[in-house]
Parts: sequence; structure tokens; C-alpha cells
Amino acid sequence: MTFFSHKSWLRLLSCVLLLMGTALIYAEQSARLDKVKVIDALYTHYGERAAKRGRAWFKLMHSAANLTELGKITEVNNFFNFLHFIDDSKLWGEKNYWATPIEFIGVNGGDCEDFAIAKYFTLLAIGIPDKKMRITMVKAIKLNQYHMVVAYYKTPGAEPLILDNIDGNIKPASQRNDLHPIYSFNGKQLWLNKAKGAGIVSGKSQRIKRWTNLNHRMGISTMRQPKLRME
Repeated sequence: MTFFSHKSWLRLLSCVLLLMGTALIYAEQSARLDKVKVIDALYTHYGERAAKRGRAWFKLMHSAANLTELGKITEVNNFFNFLHFIDDSKLWGEKNYWATPIEFIGVNGGDCEDFAIAKYFTLLAIGIPDKKMRITMVKAIKLNQYHMVVAYYKTPGAEPLILDNIDGNIKPASQRNDLHPIYSFNGKQLWLNKAKGAGIVSGKSQRIKRWTNLNHRMGISTMRQPKLRME
């Protein structure tokens, strides 16, 4: 089945490359996260509850750092799945806004892209190698809409485990017949998927543009205010 027109593919790939750039930037910055500054910024921009979530996030990253990889993906998946799902148009006032993890934590909600992005970046920060993860765009069959998840590969040829906000239980891809993979990416590579396997390599991160803009947006000084308060 064909899901996209040529123009739609171009728009999707543009978004993918944009986020790939963000992933690389965030991976470099995650090790330099200043706990005090981040929590202060969350309090200033979004309030006391946001600061509490920020403290819980840092506690998670500290406590999960020495877990097995399965333990890490489980803890991170569970942590972010407690946040609320809400459409970008309601929360941010635009059709498709990909929030930074700090914005996502701050406003206490987001859509599927925000769940996947926050999980991916947090796992990078606690030691899961980029090569073992892919942010994956899928078609959610039952919902008849596009959806985003994180796929974790224990080894390069392994069946991936799926981290999802729709189904909070981490399952092998073969047990997620409700998801049809379309494309996936990490900080270095882009793949087009024809099945639940590895996919076809389709680009390098060297194609990424707007590095400077993304680098600025990932900082705490540019945290955006939502149109709708979640609390």
C-alpha cells in the first residue's frame, strides 16, 4: 500500500533530517546538562510541578545509569509514558511541533513524536549507544494515523524492541502487528523500512541543514511557552 505522495515524502524526509541534526546536537550536549540550571529554567518557564518533574528526570538518569540496557529502556519508557498525550495544535498552536525533551517535561505533555524524542535522548544520556536505537515512523493501523516510536536493537541483526506510548509494554516488533514501519533514523543514519526489519539505508547525517538554529533551540534559554496549560 502506498501511504505518501512524492511531495509528502519530501516533507517527511525534510523533517527526519531536521530531527537527525537535533539528535546529534543533543547527544553532544546531554553529557553537559546542568541539573541546577535546567530545574531552575523549568521552574521559571513552567512552574513548580515542572521543576519536580525535572528533578525526577535527573534522578532517573542517575539511578538508571548502572542498570542493564533492558533495565534502562524499561525505566525510561515507563517514566515518560506517565506524561499526557495531547495534539500539537491544542498544546502549541501549530500542526506539527517537535518539542525538546526539556519542553516536553516542562509542559507535562505532547504527542507521539515528543514521547519518542524524549525517550531517545534520555537513553543516549544514560549510555545506550546511538547505533542501537532508531526513532521510527510507523502507520498505526488501528488508529489509521501516523505514529512515532523508539526501536531498540540489542545487536545489529536482532529483532528490535518497541518503546511506545500507545502500548506501554515493551514488545518485540513481531508482536506489534498494529504498527507498519515506514522510515527510521538515529543521529547518523536514515533508513526506509519495507518490513519490520532493518530497512534500506537512505542517507547520511551530512545532509543535515540548520545546525545552528537547532543548537540554539535545544538550549534552556529558548524554551517555548505552550498555548494550553496542562496543569
